[in-house]
Amino acid sequence: MRSRTYLMWLLFLLGISFTAGSQEVGASKTSIPELLSWYNTSTVPYLKVQTLQVNYKDYVIFDTRKKEEYDISHLPNATWVGEKYDVKKLSAVGKDTKIVVYCSVGIRSEEYGEEMLQDGFTQVYNLYGSIFYWKDAGYNVVDQNEKPTQRVHVYARKWATFLKTGEKVF
Repeated sequence: MRSRTYLMWLLFLLGISFTAGSQEVGASKTSIPELLSWYNTSTVPYLKVQTLQVNYKDYVIFDTRKKEEYDISHLPNATWVGEKYDVKKLSAVGKDTKIVVYCSVGIRSEEYGEEMLQDGFTQVYNLYGSIFYWKDAGYNVVDQNEKPTQRVHVYARKWATFLKTGEKVF
């Protein structure tokens, strides 16, 4: 995370401006792998959606999106922790627990996962493609009442092209 911040400041000083999560930069990419290659540094190991599906019960799953995104839909039994890392929210989770973090495509969740690793958690994984790839693979998402839904919050209108299935919510 520090290296990303340093890079952003360096680019800013050189007159090149962008922000992590920017709709403009994200819109210039054509696929989730391009987005992840652009934004992420792979400091948190990726876990494929298919691997999570097969071994779902082995992981504690954290949703690192905004509450309104989580309320529209989330992975079944996922716990909302939000975008801002707060170790107090994780006090009941052992440092050696297998944990998967996710967001819309895997950018915000990498930052959250980095914080967890820095705080001593040892088995943290970033869901590759996050909820977009999960939904596109045909796996269920649920609403705030844990009922299956087709709706997925896409973060911002320009990011909607990265979700191929389901009903896009802005």
